Amino acid sequence: MPTLTDPARPASGLVDRAATALDLAALARSYAGNEREMRMAVAQRLKVALAEGRAQTEQALLKDRHGRRCAEQLCHLQDEIIALLYDFATRHLYPSDNPSTGERMAIVATGGYGRGLMAPGSDIDLLFLLPYKQTAWGESIAEAVLYCLWDMGLKVGHATRSVDECVRQARSDMTIRTALLEARFLFGDKNLFEEFVTRFDKQVVHGTAREFVAAKLAERDDRHRRSGQSRYLVEPNVKDGKGGLRDLHTLFWIAKYVYRVSDPEELIQHGVFDAPEYQMFRRCEDLLWAVRCHLHFVTARAEERLSFDVQRDIALRLGYTEHPGQRDVERFMKHYFLIAKHVGDLTAIVCAELEDRQAKAAPVLNRLVARLRPRRKRTLEESAEFVVDNNRIILADPDVFRRDPVNLIRIFHLAQRHDLAFHPDAMRARRRARSK
Repeated sequence: MPTLTDPARPASGLVDRAATALDLAALARSYAGNEREMRMAVAQRLKVALAEGRAQTEQALLKDRHGRRCAEQLCHLQDEIIALLYDFATRHLYPSDNPSTGERMAIVATGGYGRGLMAPGSDIDLLFLLPYKQTAWGESIAEAVLYCLWDMGLKVGHATRSVDECVRQARSDMTIRTALLEARFLFGDKNLFEEFVTRFDKQVVHGTAREFVAAKLAERDDRHRRSGQSRYLVEPNVKDGKGGLRDLHTLFWIAKYVYRVSDPEELIQHGVFDAPEYQMFRRCEDLLWAVRCHLHFVTARAEERLSFDVQRDIALRLGYTEHPGQRDVERFMKHYFLIAKHVGDLTAIVCAELEDRQAKAAPVLNRLVARLRPRRKRTLEESAEFVVDNNRIILADPDVFRRDPVNLIRIFHLAQRHDLAFHPDAMRARRRARSK
């Protein structure tokens, strides 16, 4: 069982874990025999620690303006709170000196919390993972942790499942599958967690990449329809809007599922991103997280819409200043929309890469489609600047866009006219040409 001094779990510095643990031990002695009052006192003590840690995180964000770092620190802070709760429950409330094989449990972060990034108002998604059926000890530990988190005023999504149940439900429910895709071990029996990861990979993920990609892209399209198709809405939704954080999450879910990577940087090795595209991914992520965290801090709630009444506050917090002919808030929103456009570019590149990967695998996956696909390169009659390679439009040479900028538009016209997909290299070349 991990302890509060476990070297594998470095402290973030936002909570004095040793001092807080001593305070909780004192509360356990003071309220011995009155579990409800003890739990309330523990929740209040940890609520103070959480508020202090969040205040430090907000000050750091105002100083360094690194959104991803803020989201990481908030997640580490929440990890420490749950570590203190878990340690308190297993030491003082329900100690088990000689646990049976059934009294094994892993507490796992899932969903956005599992990703290791969260905003001040983000939900906390927890999985209490069991070897098979629930035991009285496991139920007591889960309830103690959850009740304290609820008493602290936190929004907690939770599930208690065996490894078998996780696999079965992930197969039939795409939402559960996505949440478990980002599972992150917190505390408890790590061997149990590793068993789950192995079985999830072999029994859920293996051979289902096409199904998962189609489902995630369909979800994205539906979300865009509900939140507004344009990425240039005057009051954009930072989380769910087009070009927002959820689009970046969708890209990473797809990449993680198809290429079995744990960090977007690994996509460079797979040829999905080049180094500049990966840096663009990080810049987009950093600004969007900064905006979202500031939104939650300013409004004191899980607000995701960048409304008129907070846009200038956010702009000033991010350090935007007035320039001749352009106000601070105008400069901020211009930059925000540029980032949203970059997210769209990255989406197009990844989708084109996935389509290209699927096309190359077509003779194995679908021989009928393979016979219908043109297999040789051919030049389009309307323009020698473009060629068709396996039903995808690609540049005839690297200077096509530099030689004639109209080709930046022509490529879309020709793709639509001939019902062609975009080769990922063509998408990259077009993005680079537009940025010059």
